Amino acid sequence: MPVSRRKFLQGAAAATAAGVLAIGVDAAVFEPNDPKVVRLEVSINRLPEVFNGLTIVQLSDFHYGELCAIPIRKAVEIVKKLQPDIVVLTGDFITVPVWSHFLHDKNRAANDAEPCARMLRELKPPMGMFAVLGNHDLNSDPRWITEIIESNGIPVLRNRSIPIEKGSARFWLAGVDDVLEGKPDLDLTLHAVPPAESVILLAHEPDFADQATRYPIDLQLSGHSHGGQIWLPGIGAPWLPPLGREYPRGLRKIDNLSLYTNIGLGTIRLPIRLNCPPEITLLTLHSS
Repeated sequence: MPVSRRKFLQGAAAATAAGVLAIGVDAAVFEPNDPKVVRLEVSINRLPEVFNGLTIVQLSDFHYGELCAIPIRKAVEIVKKLQPDIVVLTGDFITVPVWSHFLHDKNRAANDAEPCARMLRELKPPMGMFAVLGNHDLNSDPRWITEIIESNGIPVLRNRSIPIEKGSARFWLAGVDDVLEGKPDLDLTLHAVPPAESVILLAHEPDFADQATRYPIDLQLSGHSHGGQIWLPGIGAPWLPPLGREYPRGLRKIDNLSLYTNIGLGTIRLPIRLNCPPEITLLTLHSS
């Protein structure tokens, strides 16, 4: 029996609406809560050979809260199974809501760092776990957030570097203060680092790489952009934050500097992700 034009159009409209609804449900319910592991092999020319094969897990942009606790919890369980040598956390442990600027309660958001840090301290990588702060952390109460994170056994690197040692060999893990809200100082951060020794930099905002490339830094690990949370094929992200627009996701080479931008675990403003699943980055380092 032939289908009338009206029924055909009604059916097509219903199918389109169902497709849009399915995409919406996936973007709002499933994708934001389903972390994916991104595995990378990264060569570092100056890395001592004894560190060849060393693994680092990067987690970023937790934005702990009622909606973002689920992907953090899932990520912790996944990372336990990955058993990395080192874990690095590249900022935004909390979210400062937009309306807090009017209600003058920005500092209240800092309390969310406590349950976030309690989750993360379950990770016990053999060579340590280290953090830097993000713009939301700096825009709240950075001293209190730093105290919370460090009381859970996670050093916070604000314009300082620490050596990662194995026998007589070492490389340096460096971290700068948040670029948007803090006072990043690479001269201060690297002042104790011998020029010939390898450096991995943690910096919340990826576009800071344009400054980092002027220094003897081998690899920068960043977050901040969330990949836009929504990534449209052929278009990209409809919106990206300041200092997250030039290098919003993935691995890049900028002069002698390698940069990786992690698209984060949590969300802000809307609890939606599309083609931007929460990310756990597993980096395997190789000495060239």
